[in-house]
Amino acid sequence: MHTLTVEKRSELGKKAARLRSAGMLPAVLYGKHEAATPIALPLRDFEQVWSEAGESGIVRLSGLGAEKDALIYAVDLDPVRETPRHADFYAIEKGQKVRVAVPIEFVGIAPAVRDLGGVLTKVIHELEVEAEPAFLPHHLVLDISPITALDQPISVRDIALPVGVSATAEADEVVAIVSRAAEEVVEAAAPIDFAAIEVEKKGKEEEATEETAK
Repeated sequence: MHTLTVEKRSELGKKAARLRSAGMLPAVLYGKHEAATPIALPLRDFEQVWSEAGESGIVRLSGLGAEKDALIYAVDLDPVRETPRHADFYAIEKGQKVRVAVPIEFVGIAPAVRDLGGVLTKVIHELEVEAEPAFLPHHLVLDISPITALDQPISVRDIALPVGVSATAEADEVVAIVSRAAEEVVEAAAPIDFAAIEVEKKGKEEEATEETAK
């Protein structure tokens, strides 16, 4: 389990900029039975843990007295630098089930793509699941090799879920599908009207003759 050392903060609003300039990340911890507590932690430490744990891994927070187990519930990114500028931690309790979106990792090669020239479309890239935090997977694996025909979908029911984990989506919700590749439409060139060209050419010759006569 990943551990982060945090501290309570009193600087809110615009004063949070001081924390960021000092390499700290403003955040908040809250939960079903946990009052919202403004906190701060080193940005570098957070980025490392976030890259490894994601939003489905349990993170232990120390520095608030009793240690707290939490999920990284949401991260607000700077629109230009794309670096975290605020984070929400959701405190969890033992035995409490939570719902989180878990990334889907697509593996294998679909025969419909390899042999029939189809195009794989990934309809969803993550799946919301419900489980106790201890059972939450970091990612889900979906094997697309059973897709042997064009327009054949693969659904939520085809994702192997770990023990203790259930999907909140309907079992027949499409996750991926292989479709026929769209044929490029080539517009045919308009036929050349030689008769029109001759008429135009003759008209120009007559105009030239009239100009000469003048």
